[in-house]
Parts: sequence; C-alpha cells; structure tokens
Amino acid sequence: MTGPTSPPKRSRRAARPAQTVVEARRGDALLKRGALQDAIFNSASFSSIATDEKGVIQIFNVGAERMLGYTAAEVLNKITPADISDPLELVTRANQLSRELATTIHPGFEALVFKASRGIEDIYELTYIRRDGTRLPAVVSVTALRDARDGIIGYLLIGTDNTARKQAEAEQELLNQRLRDQQFYARSLIESNIDALMTTDPAGLITDVNKQMESLTGCMRDELIGAPFKKHFTDPVRAQAGIEQVLREKKVTDYELTACARDGRETDVSYNATTFYDREGELRGVFAAARDVTERKRFEQALQEANVDLESAKSIAERANLAKSEFLSSMSHELRSPLNAILGFAQLMESASPAPSGIQAGNISQILQAGWHLLELINEILDLAVIESGKISLSLESVSLTGVLSECKAMMEPEAQQRGIGIHFPALDEPIFVSADRTRLKQIVINLLSNAIKYNTPSGRVDVEVATGVPGRARIVVTDTGEGLSGDEVAQLFQPFNRLGRQDGEVSGTGIGLVVTRRLAELMDAGIGVESTPGVGSVFWCELVLAEAPRLSVERLREVAAPRDWPSSGAQRTVLYVEDNPANMVLVEQLIARRPDLRLLKAVDGATGILLARAELPDLILMDINLPGISGIDAMRLLRADPATAGIPAVAISANAMARDIAIALESGFQRYLTKPIRVREFMEALDGVLEPRASTTDPQPPRPDGGT
Repeated sequence: MTGPTSPPKRSRRAARPAQTVVEARRGDALLKRGALQDAIFNSASFSSIATDEKGVIQIFNVGAERMLGYTAAEVLNKITPADISDPLELVTRANQLSRELATTIHPGFEALVFKASRGIEDIYELTYIRRDGTRLPAVVSVTALRDARDGIIGYLLIGTDNTARKQAEAEQELLNQRLRDQQFYARSLIESNIDALMTTDPAGLITDVNKQMESLTGCMRDELIGAPFKKHFTDPVRAQAGIEQVLREKKVTDYELTACARDGRETDVSYNATTFYDREGELRGVFAAARDVTERKRFEQALQEANVDLESAKSIAERANLAKSEFLSSMSHELRSPLNAILGFAQLMESASPAPSGIQAGNISQILQAGWHLLELINEILDLAVIESGKISLSLESVSLTGVLSECKAMMEPEAQQRGIGIHFPALDEPIFVSADRTRLKQIVINLLSNAIKYNTPSGRVDVEVATGVPGRARIVVTDTGEGLSGDEVAQLFQPFNRLGRQDGEVSGTGIGLVVTRRLAELMDAGIGVESTPGVGSVFWCELVLAEAPRLSVERLREVAAPRDWPSSGAQRTVLYVEDNPANMVLVEQLIARRPDLRLLKAVDGATGILLARAELPDLILMDINLPGISGIDAMRLLRADPATAGIPAVAISANAMARDIAIALESGFQRYLTKPIRVREFMEALDGVLEPRASTTDPQPPRPDGGT
C-alpha cells in the first residue's frame, strides 16, 4: 500500500521571476511619486517654501523664485520666511494669536507656524516683500513636517498669489463705499430738508419719512412706516383724495391740508407731491413734501385785516381830503366876492376927486394892503388844496428857460426896485430847454424871486443863474444877501403855514408859497432845495430835466415836400389859436403863414380866447388844454354852451397823451385831439379835415382822437 502523494516542490528558480515583478512595480511607484514631488516643488503656480524646525529655509521652489524674485541660492540656509514677510502683519498676527490662544507669541517665524506646530490647520493671508521691495498679497497654508516618531523636523509653507482677489475685493469695497456714500448723501438731503418728506405706496401706505415728518406727527419713523398717509391729517378724506389726485395727474402742487400730531397739535401745511417709478418704469408710489405754512396763514390773515383797516382809513382820509378841498374851494369863492368889493371900492376911494385927506389916505392904504394880502392868502391856500387833492393837471413840454426867465424878470424888477434890491439875470449864450409846465414853472421862479426880494437886507442883491453841470439836468439858482437861515430853520422851511417866527415882522406872507413851490416841482420830476448861512444869505435852487428844443421845425416843415396850391384869393377863413407857450405859438403861426387861405388870431389864455371867439366867430379854434386861469376843457364847455359859438369846430392841442385826457377833451366838445410835439403833415390834415366838412355839409363829423407822441 502506498501513502498519500506529496505536493510537488517548487524550485527556487521558479519563484524569482515573481519577486522581480513586484520589485519592479515598487520601483515604478517610487519613481512616479518622486516625479510628482518634483512637479509640485518645481511648479511656477505657487510658492513652496520648506524650512527646518528652526525656520531656516531649506527648499525654495521655482514658484517661490518667480513670485518673490529671490533665487534659491540667495535664501537657502540663510533666512526664514519671516524675513521676507510684512513685519507689521507679523506683529498683528502675533497679538491676535496671543489673545486667541491665551499665550504669549512673539512676532517672527513663531507667529507664522505656531498653530501648525500645535497640529492646528492654519491657512491665512500674508504679504510677502519681494526682492525689489514690492508687496505680494498671498494666501499661505502651513503644515508641520514630522519624522517617524512624530517629531517636527520642519515646516512647509505653500503660498498662492492673492493679488487678483485682493484687487477685486478692493474694487468691490470701493463700490460699496461709494454706494454707502450715495445712500448717506441722499439720506442727508432728505433729513436736512425743511419740509416734512414722505413716500407712500400706490395704496397710500407710508414707506419712508424724514425727521421733519416725525416732528410734524409726533410719531417715530417705525410707527409711521406702514401706516395710512391719511391717518395723520384732520381731514382724512381730503388727504386720501390728494394721494389719488397725484396718482391720476402725476403731480399736485399747493394742496392745503392740516396735519394732526399725536398730542393734538395742528399744523397747516402746503402739500406738493409727484409719482415715482422703478428702473423698469413700474409705478412705485408717491413722493410728497408738506411745508409748514402756519405762520404764513397767520401773516396773510393779519395782512388781510390790516388791508381792511387801511382801506377804511384810506377811504376816510380821501373823504376828509375831498371835504377839505371842497370846503377850501367854496370858501375861496365866497371870500373873493366880498373881497372884490372891498378892494374895488377902496381903490375908487383912493383915486377919488377931491383926494382923500392924509388920515383917510392912510386908512385906505391899510385896507388895500390887508385886502391884497388876504387875496394872496386865498390864492395860495386854493393852490395847495388843488395840489394835495391830486386834481392839478400839468402839461409837460419843452420850455425855453430864456423865455421864462425873461418874463419873470419883467414881472419882478418893479418890486425889486421899489424895495431897493438889485436883481441880476443871466445872459444865456445858448438856449436851454427843460421839460416843464410853462405856467407852473413861472410860478416856481416868481415865488423864489419874491422870497429873495422880500427877505433881503436893505440895498441887497439877488442873483439868478442857470447851471447845467449835472448830466441831463438844468438848475435855476436864486442867491440873495438876506439874513440867512439856521439849520433848524432850513429843516422847517417847507412846512405849511410855518413862517419861522417872522409872522410878526414887517414882511407879509402866508407860509404856503414854498410848500406849493416844492410840490409843483415834484410833479414835474424836478428837485428843489436850499443852502443858507446866517448873516450871509440863502441860495434856493430848482433842478429840472433837460429837454430837446421844440422843433419849429425846419426839419418838419420839409416833410410837406410839395405844398398844395392853396387859394390865394377869396374870403380867408379865420383860425383862433389859444396857447400860452410862445414857442408853440410861433410854430403854429409859421404853419398858418403857409396857408394864404387862412388868417390867425392869437390868445394866450382861456378867458381871452373865449372873448375873441365870441367877437370874431372864427371858422376853427385851436386850443391848448393846460392854460393859465381857465383850462382848455372848461373854456370849450363854455363855448359849447353859448349858441353863438356852439357850432365852431375845435381841435385840442396838448402834451397830455393819456387816453383818459383825450376822452375828456372829446367829451367836452373838441372834434380832434393832437398831441405835442406837433407833426406838420398831421396838423395840416387835421385843419383840412375839420374845415372842409364844415364848408360842404352841415352834418357834424364824428370826433376822432389822434395818436402821436
């Protein structure tokens, strides 16, 4: 019997090939691992820095060289990674780790690897300092390298370039800061506004407010947001209607509401609002501003009440002024009638034959002196009343100062000679024209001359000068050698009825003349003033606006280039011209001289004009409106009331060009109204237009006002 068969034994030569394969594979793995390690340490995408346990650099890969600018030879076995790191960051990191880990950590390499040395994963941001001094933001991962017994033999610091991320973070932070700044600026504008501002959604619920709105309502911002807008006003229905009006019309202005605060305080506000939209154009709600107008309302109420009081006072004053004027006018008329008899009979007695005795002559002289003084007083009071009532009408036109002063000289020289006063007028080298009412300008000059004569010293002197130093102005200066006035007296000089204590002196006066003079000057846009020195004399002046010379007009006469062949024979027609201005009279006289079919009658005031019209029955009357004594309007009314002169056609010629003045003239009976300065062609056409219809028909022509300047 045989035993179990034993398995065949392998020979040693058969086992060797298998062992060789394993070893070969192991070698390949080692080679591959080595290749990977080499690839990692030589990668240019990140820095790999390996140190010994003390931190001295042992490995400095290609990525570290590229990123930091050092060669491996420059750093190996020479420095630690702390030597190429930002020292301030090392201090900051050491302090942070000291607080975090409750132990003292020193700035330097210890701060870079402390966590890794304790087995704690550590990835942090670090700034390397390159060889050229520039900075490289990096993200560093630190790992402790240990031996087989787990002892630390070194550290591995792998860093990646963090520049792009840092730059992106910086740009994002800049954008965020700008956004915060814009939001802060916008909010500051909203909060600094003096108005209560709010926004609501389309349903009228408040979505935002400013501090003024909180103050207006007495509620905090959180309380207001989400609450209905209408809730905070005394009239919720009207408040809601305001929101709906904005949504409907896109805006609303000056919508008045009364806000009601939590404590019951009410505030009148003016509400202005508009709709606002998002970037897609969708309606987001209403932006509203409410301005406190409580004080304005109070002021308007007070102003309205004051206006009522003012109107009442004005009405009372006007009625009082009218009553005063009517009273003075009435009294003037009533006083003139008996005064006329007194002065008339006194003059008859003075010139009676046989002549009155010495005592009688003295008594008559006293009567006449008192009568003339009373007449002067009546005239000046009436003048003042007319001026203050605003009823005076002036005709401003170009007036020759030479002519006015010449007439005033003729009038005042006899009075000056009677008192022994020398009076001297200027010899003007060139004609000077001013804008004035001729009659009223004469009144001003005569009043100044009269005062200079009356209040002069015996054998004194009065000098009249004309100065044109101020551009556009001419000044009439009247200088006397009288007693002069103190500063206080000058201040009171233009007060009505104030004769400065001279009412008991020998010189008679009313204390009204200078008041009338100044107010007449003001109405002609002229100035008047005085300079005086006690014991030396006074200088009174009146400054007027310069005007162009009235065109008599050699130029305007040429406008009629081809004069008509007026009939040189046959019955002439008569034209009566009533005018107090010599320059205008000369102009019309020259124009009429061109018409052999016309003859001219002249009158210098309304009363004379009426007498001539009744005596001569002219074919045409030309009449100025502002005449001394009776006005052209009143003269025309008298002529129209007289059957003998009622049918005579009349043309008004005046410097007044207001529509109201023209209407009044036409209503009083003038057929036409021409304004000064006269236009030659228009003037001639007006003559023909009025005269020819009268010759051809008895039908009256409709009145037509003429324009002109």
